[in-house]
Amino acid sequence: MRVSVAACYPAPTKMAACALRRGLLSTFSKYNKKHAHRLLSVADSRFETYRPQMECRACGMYGVAQQRRFMSSRPEGKVLETVGVFEALKQHGKYETGQLFLHSVFGYRGIVLFPWHARLYDRDITPPMSDSKPEPPGAHGSKEVKGKTHTYYQVLIDTRDCPHISQRSQTEAVTFLANHDDSRALYAIPGLDYVSHEDILPYNSAEQIPIQHELFERFLMYNPAKSPPFIARDTLKAWQEKNHPWLELSDVHRETTENIRVTVIPFYMGMREGQNSHVYWWRYCIRLENMGNEVVQLRERHWRIFSLSGTLETVRGRGVVGREPVLSKEQPAFQYSSHVSLQAPSGHMWGTFRIERTDGSHFDVRIPPFSLESNKDDKAPPAGYTF
Repeated sequence: MRVSVAACYPAPTKMAACALRRGLLSTFSKYNKKHAHRLLSVADSRFETYRPQMECRACGMYGVAQQRRFMSSRPEGKVLETVGVFEALKQHGKYETGQLFLHSVFGYRGIVLFPWHARLYDRDITPPMSDSKPEPPGAHGSKEVKGKTHTYYQVLIDTRDCPHISQRSQTEAVTFLANHDDSRALYAIPGLDYVSHEDILPYNSAEQIPIQHELFERFLMYNPAKSPPFIARDTLKAWQEKNHPWLELSDVHRETTENIRVTVIPFYMGMREGQNSHVYWWRYCIRLENMGNEVVQLRERHWRIFSLSGTLETVRGRGVVGREPVLSKEQPAFQYSSHVSLQAPSGHMWGTFRIERTDGSHFDVRIPPFSLESNKDDKAPPAGYTF
C-alpha cells in the first residue's frame, strides 16, 4: 500500500496551504504543528505522474499538488484511503512505546517500540578552535565536533509497506551474529528500523491492530485507557533487556558535502573466537540525502578501515550493496546497512562516495570518520525473537 498525506496548514497571514505527500520518498515540509491532519494512503497499478485537486478538510480551500505514483496491487480508481489522523509533533521530550507514526522520508507506517539516546556528531556545525581534536589515523582532515544528545527510536515497520520502500531503504536493518561456530554467519530480523526523532510524524488510529508485523502482537497489546493505546508486553521488555548491548546505538555521525548529507550509525555486534584469534564484528547503517535540487547518482565507494592492531585496509567498489541509487528532489534519500570485522577490539572507518551529476561530471562526498568500539562486558550471545 502506498501511504500519502493530504493536509492543510494555516499560515500566519490567514492563507492556507495544502500539500500532498510525494509518493513514499519525499521529505515532509515544515508544517504548522498545532493542527491535527488527516492521514491518507494512495494506491495505483501504474507508474505515472498526475495532478490531483484536493479539498482541505480544515479550511475548504483547494490545492493542487504533484505526486509520483508507484506500483501496487490495489485496484485502479481507489486513490485515497483514510488510515488515521495526525497528531501534533513533539518539539521536546520523546515519543512513547506504542506511538504510531509515518516516516517523514521513506513514508512507511510504523510503531515505536522504545527510545534510545545517542550522541550526534554533526560535522556541519563548526566548533570553537579550542575544542578541536586530532583525527583518527589517516582520516580525511574533516573537523572534529562535540556530540549532542539526540533521540532515536527502535521501531516496527508495517510489512505492507516493505515492498514499496525496499529500493530506497533496507527493511532488515537489525542483524545479529548467529549462535554457532561459523564466525561469519549473521541473521536478520525483518521490519525493524532505527528512526530519528525528527523523522517521526505521529498519528493515531481506531484500529486495534493498525500495523501488520509478526512481532506486533508479541511485543504490544491494545489498552484503550492508555495514550497511545498500545503498551509493551513482558516479552518486549525481556527482549530489549537481553539484547540491549547489540541493539543500542551510541554514536551518530553526520557530514554534508555539496548538498549530499551522509549519516552513519555504527553498532557493535560481538566477538567470535577463531582458531588463532578473536574476530570482532560491527554493522553500520548509512543514509545518503540529497539536500539540494540537482539530480545525482552514487557510482563508487572508497573506504579506509584502520584497526587497533595497526593495519590500514582500503576498499573500493561500484555502488553500495549492489546498487547505484539516484538521489533527486522527489526521491532524496537512500539508506542501507553493511558489516565489517576486525581482529582487534577497536578501530576507525572513513571514506568517500563518488557522485555523478547529470552532465557526467563527478565529485566526492565525505563519509565522516567513526569509531568501531567493542563492548567490554560481553555477556550472552544476542537472542532472536523466539519466545
